[in-house]
Amino acid sequence: MGLWRRRLGFLLDSPDAPPSQLLFALLHGLVGVSAPEAASWAGLEAPVPLRTGTPPSLALQASLPDWLADHFIQELGPEADDFCSHLNVPGPITLRVNPARISREALAARLASEGVPTRPGSWSPLALHVDGPRPNLYALPSLREGLFEVQDEGSQLLGLLVEARPGETVLDLCAGAGGKTLQLGAAMADSGRLMAYDPDGERLDRLQQRASRAGLTRVQVLRTPPAPGLNADRVLADVPCSELGSLRRGPDLRFRLTPDSLSQHAAIQRDILARAGDVVRPGGRVVYATCTVNRAENQDVVEDFLRSRPDFHSVRPGSGWLPDACLQDGFLFVTPHRHGTDGFFAAVLERSSKG
Repeated sequence: MGLWRRRLGFLLDSPDAPPSQLLFALLHGLVGVSAPEAASWAGLEAPVPLRTGTPPSLALQASLPDWLADHFIQELGPEADDFCSHLNVPGPITLRVNPARISREALAARLASEGVPTRPGSWSPLALHVDGPRPNLYALPSLREGLFEVQDEGSQLLGLLVEARPGETVLDLCAGAGGKTLQLGAAMADSGRLMAYDPDGERLDRLQQRASRAGLTRVQVLRTPPAPGLNADRVLADVPCSELGSLRRGPDLRFRLTPDSLSQHAAIQRDILARAGDVVRPGGRVVYATCTVNRAENQDVVEDFLRSRPDFHSVRPGSGWLPDACLQDGFLFVTPHRHGTDGFFAAVLERSSKG
């Protein structure tokens, strides 16, 4: 009900209606339960009148704060309505196969035998979407055996854009609890040198446990930031951001954000990207990524970096395998309404081999 609070307030013509009336408006106005039945379920003595007609603004229609709806209109133009309606539908449960252990087809068969039907993802060759009701994945032997991880299909694309190869030196600069670190390790066939840094030590502890379950022995956890001159072949910088791309994952997230959310991460994003540029070797690759829909955190950060570092240039993400449908203006840009993924942005930046 928290998700729909603004739309329900419109129906009731009252932004501060009591919970019983909000429940009535949800059941009768949005779900279509008959008025007497909805009133009974909501504990009301009689139905209350509801407004008819379409809400006058995108914010009321999609149940968003006004400033956030305005932001999406500015970013997405005519697609804003479609995008915002998809924020009110839960995203699929998506799994990433661990190719070091099993193929996607064999994993689908194994999961089917465990009572979990799946279908292949549309964009990532590693993705399976769970069909039907949400299963208790953590009770499955296949998870305990490290055959898969839970990871949105758009997030999988970020890891794939690194194009990590066996024997290379690869750095995950904002590793978190390590979903993409594990993906990079599998791509490297558990060889070479894979490093993971995050300022949150507890997340790194969880990463070590997950790496061991996935059968990765070469993950090196860094407790302090890597120094310039590391000469990594590839660096993934999936930076902290306003997280507007994952609003469908948490009904109340939209109401916890403030307009400051759109600008408060930009300084650290620039710092992290500059650090990535300092630790990658000449001829190497940096993937800069966010899970947001906000030019100030995406294109603007990348353009500033390229102006300050003429030894870097932007290249087409996923050349040879990523469909054009996942690109916008030379960057990866995927969204719930276009791709069925959470919202993600990524730039692939390569350092000239002379510098």
